[in-house]
Amino acid sequence: MRASLLDLTGIGKSFGAVRALDGMDFSIGAAEVVGLMGDNGAGKSTLTKIIAGNFPPTEGTIRLEGAPVVFDRPAAARDAGIEVMYQDLAIAENLTAAANVFLGREMHRRFGPLRMLDHKAMNKRAAELFRELKSETRADDLVRFMSGGQRQAVAIARTRLAKSKLVLMDEPTAAISVRQVAEVLELIRRLRDSGTSVMLISHRMPDVFSVCDRVVVMRRGRKVADKLIAASSPEEVTGLITGAIAAA
Repeated sequence: MRASLLDLTGIGKSFGAVRALDGMDFSIGAAEVVGLMGDNGAGKSTLTKIIAGNFPPTEGTIRLEGAPVVFDRPAAARDAGIEVMYQDLAIAENLTAAANVFLGREMHRRFGPLRMLDHKAMNKRAAELFRELKSETRADDLVRFMSGGQRQAVAIARTRLAKSKLVLMDEPTAAISVRQVAEVLELIRRLRDSGTSVMLISHRMPDVFSVCDRVVVMRRGRKVADKLIAASSPEEVTGLITGAIAAA
């Protein structure tokens, strides 16, 4: 059994009269991949933003490695080892892969009183990260010429550089080719194998059943299922998402 990494208990979130989350429990273990599924408006984005520190819950508790935490801003979540990969990836197309990996964490060298970017060191470390991920992405290639799968590799390498404990991935395979989907799923496996946990927010059933250890299904702000992948099926999850199955 995996050691618990993140535990959310009784999480609720209200926006005025709108109840976005109600009594939500969620947990993820160390080096575990959990799929988060649900229809639009189910509460997935709200839950993700609470974990990422975009806004606090109205009620409930969050524990990281057993200790209570409060993420009152995104920087607090990042400092605790939680990174978010949104659909747009937040990468700069006019920069190289290495420059994107080190964006905001640049390496420098000194020449007397001058402090300059150490491009050689950053390229070398980025290349090492891509090799660890077994990605064909090259450190000195411009992002604007990269495929969707290579861009995902850049974003994932950035989380590896930060030594993240948990990566929240928002629809990483939504707009890429079949071959690139396979590449991204393999990158997720490599993250898990390196000890990083992943919460995969996805509408793609084959992706979740291919790479996840568990699947959590939400409907109307509540959790309606939390099951091992081996103990569920795409048909059951579809029923849970639509409401044809009340809970499991």
